[in-house]
Amino acid sequence: MSTTETIASFVSGGIRIINQAQDGLSVVFRLAMAQVFWAAGMSKIASWSSTLDLFAYEYAVPLIPSTMAAYMATGAELLFPVLLVLGLGTRVAAGGLFILNAVAAISYPDISPAGMNDHYFWGAVLLSVFFYGPGRLSIDHFIARKWKA
Repeated sequence: MSTTETIASFVSGGIRIINQAQDGLSVVFRLAMAQVFWAAGMSKIASWSSTLDLFAYEYAVPLIPSTMAAYMATGAELLFPVLLVLGLGTRVAAGGLFILNAVAAISYPDISPAGMNDHYFWGAVLLSVFFYGPGRLSIDHFIARKWKA
């Protein structure tokens, strides 16, 4: 085997490993983001009057009334994580949570640097899921395979 063939074999093996890891990482990313946003939605429901007060007096959500923003954010934090776990409408869910995350980071004036870093991290993970998709371990993949067949 020549040096070129050895290098080509090594590279193709590495690519194969990366492709296999991508499906697993996609599941990890989806589940991690689902947990973060589901927990946020559940905490809003657990103390709904506090949630409404926070949206009215703390968060500066632009363009919409604070009560509507509270309902929309809570609904998104409870619906989109379920879709991420199932891998159903994954890109819509990841995109929706990315927008929610960005609005949350922008609209809370007293966010700490550590809190902002969390939002940056979540945004990066959500963009990864949005651009690379849910992977083969998802309902989206199953539907796409059946649709093409």
